[in-house]
Amino acid sequence: MNAFELSHLLAERRQADRLYLEFLRVPSLSLGVYELPAGGVDPQKPHREDEVYYVVSGRGTFRLGAEDRAVGPGTILVVKAGDEHSFHTIREDLSLLVFFAPAESAPASNPGSIT
Repeated sequence: MNAFELSHLLAERRQADRLYLEFLRVPSLSLGVYELPAGGVDPQKPHREDEVYYVVSGRGTFRLGAEDRAVGPGTILVVKAGDEHSFHTIREDLSLLVFFAPAESAPASNPGSIT
């Protein structure tokens, strides 16, 4: 069984000093935690995989194409492969769970365009 504690994953991500930490990879799916500080900039580029974000904590705005949406704890966002997207106007530190399907194509040591 794979089981994870979010608080441990977030601490590991902070210790690694990266915005994104992948913690599970199988061919059909990869999962990671992603954190952006208040006032920060989201450096993402479009991904080759479908993606789901779950906002664990924080507040900001999410842009998909030309559409903006306020996000906060409990928000779930679905992004199709290739779609331009990013978080902006981050008012409170954002902590997110990120799901890629299939697994993100970048190697786990360099998780691609989310780093």
